[in-house]
Amino acid sequence: MSRTVPLERVRNIGIVAHIDAGKTTTTERILFYTGRTYKIGEVHDGAAVMDWMAQEQERGITITSAATTCLWKDHQINLIDTPGHVDFTLEVERSLRVLDGAIVVFDAVEGVEPQSETVWRQAEKFKVPRLVFINKMDRREGDFFRCVQEIQDRLAAKPIVIQIPWREKDLFEGIIDLVGWEAQVYDAEDLGATFRTVPIPSALEAQAKTYRGHLIDALADLDDTLAEAYLSEQPIGPELIRPALRRATLQGKGVPVLCGTSFRNKGVQALLDAVVDYLPSPVDVPPIEGTLPESSARVSRAADDNAPFSALAFKLMADPYVGHLVFARIYSGVLKTGDKVFNCSRDRVERAGRLLRMHANKREELREAYAGDIVAILGLDHTSTGDTLCDQREPLILESIEFPTPVISVAIEPKTQADHDKLGLSLNKLSMEDPSFRMMVDAETGQTVIAGMGELHLEVLVDRLLREFQLKANVSKPEVSYRETIKATSQAQGRFVRQTGGRGQFGDVTLRVEPAPDAGVVFESKVVGGAIPKEYLSAVRQGVMEAAQRGVLAGYPFVDVKVTALDGSYHDVDSSDMAFKIAGSMAFQGAVKGAGLVLLEPIMDVEVVAPEEYLGDIVGDLSSRRGKIQEMASRAGAKVVGARLPLAQMFGYATDLRSKTQGRAHFTMQVAGYEEVPFQVAEEIILKRETPADSKQAVV
Repeated sequence: MSRTVPLERVRNIGIVAHIDAGKTTTTERILFYTGRTYKIGEVHDGAAVMDWMAQEQERGITITSAATTCLWKDHQINLIDTPGHVDFTLEVERSLRVLDGAIVVFDAVEGVEPQSETVWRQAEKFKVPRLVFINKMDRREGDFFRCVQEIQDRLAAKPIVIQIPWREKDLFEGIIDLVGWEAQVYDAEDLGATFRTVPIPSALEAQAKTYRGHLIDALADLDDTLAEAYLSEQPIGPELIRPALRRATLQGKGVPVLCGTSFRNKGVQALLDAVVDYLPSPVDVPPIEGTLPESSARVSRAADDNAPFSALAFKLMADPYVGHLVFARIYSGVLKTGDKVFNCSRDRVERAGRLLRMHANKREELREAYAGDIVAILGLDHTSTGDTLCDQREPLILESIEFPTPVISVAIEPKTQADHDKLGLSLNKLSMEDPSFRMMVDAETGQTVIAGMGELHLEVLVDRLLREFQLKANVSKPEVSYRETIKATSQAQGRFVRQTGGRGQFGDVTLRVEPAPDAGVVFESKVVGGAIPKEYLSAVRQGVMEAAQRGVLAGYPFVDVKVTALDGSYHDVDSSDMAFKIAGSMAFQGAVKGAGLVLLEPIMDVEVVAPEEYLGDIVGDLSSRRGKIQEMASRAGAKVVGARLPLAQMFGYATDLRSKTQGRAHFTMQVAGYEEVPFQVAEEIILKRETPADSKQAVV
């Protein structure tokens, strides 16, 4: 079996945006117009093909990224629809890690929203070329040109407008194509599947000429070939504009901007044309780079079927019908059903039992997969998210995927012994699928604690435990994941000596602790002259790390601390790893107690959008929650309040906001970082942790 679509005609793209901008609605239209589905599934009806989970259909939001493949004008488009809610930002991160291009969808009314900025930064991080699709142009308040300006101002981007909206009496009639110099009108009778090209209306011709001039000027600044034609006053038509626009997009110099309304079935075919014309194929992006497992030397692999096999596992899913699925992006080489693959990240050989092309939760069997493909593999039971799969004769390790740290946790208690037996297995399956979800057992209470990225994240996880795994359990109220750190430098000696008649225990170490912003807990040794043998220094480090994880002030893990071993002593007979481990723990605890211990809490960037008459109540409520107002602005007739608040004050805010505004306001939030807890609040938190009655509220 040979490749059916040439590699240069393959597009691996994702659709990313803020929640409710229209990602899934746009994806559903793409599937319909490319013939992948025979009818349009609507998100509000719970019938969207890509939102296949029960939790997605009930809430009308995307929770997990879903992959599909479709064909458009002899091009194969591998498409991933991603979530827009901040709690599921890992899904966007790992999707963009393996994609070559992206469509960023903006709401024409709301413009650039908080999560829009997050996904834009994620795309910048991976240098992913983008198209912008300004959606919901059918809404009267939609403002295309304001959105373009916000993209330039707030995202520091270079938007290149290649379409403008055609409006008549506040109705969105179609689009004006500035590249092809024509207008497109979509037929409502067949759900926009067909459209007519007509001359640009005379009322819009002056505006269209102005923006076409801006388009050519922008490309002349970015592309030498078009600049030469521009300076020599040659006619500049689509045959010059499209290649220049493609080069500018692939190089990250500019971002083509299109418009339409997915819900009203207008502009999606032009968006598909732009994907084909301007976004890269696997051969247009730089070869993937990795390191050799032994020497750490850099090595690259070009997107070529004849190159050694290499792939990155970016997502895992437990399918109830076929088992453990590993989603992988193949960067080079060919993979066949039954092939042995080398997991270089874990130094383990596994067999690819079956290859599947996924269409949301439906499966299509494959015999072979090629460079540039995104496939699901069955049989890789020991592979995790971020692992590198390759040819054992040509090993390399690709850059893995970073996982965010959970900020909120709950304790979960099974109701029966049968549920207790199922709990561990169920949680392991969930944590395998979602690395931003963590689980642990609290050493003091014996409770199982699960942690995630927000209230909705944990709500969905618990709902899945109840539905998918038929697990009956009691769940505590959410708890915040606080952290401990220090503000000054200090040092202390840890000396552990025990004599029991025979061989004793002796360990002695002096440690210095100092603030180290954004460094976690770092340990280094400056012990000289053999004061502590090297074999005991690793035990000291282990003691320090365990003490840092247990915390000192209120039992929360330490962050942003550098620990340096300065001196110590040992006994030829009595010293042991255990003695130095305990001594290291004692020295760390003693040092941090003299270094200005403080408690840190997660801080959220919150944006509230509400009618103006509720502005005073909203600002007052945010201030009462220890919030700091950052900005106030107007957007589409509503007021927007930007604030920074502690996560601990945001529990139940959605209900409070609805009651204060008669359901007319909404808010979004995302993690901004950690900040010091005020002294009085910290005292309350510490007292609560020390109270036995509250010890059941376990915290990760």
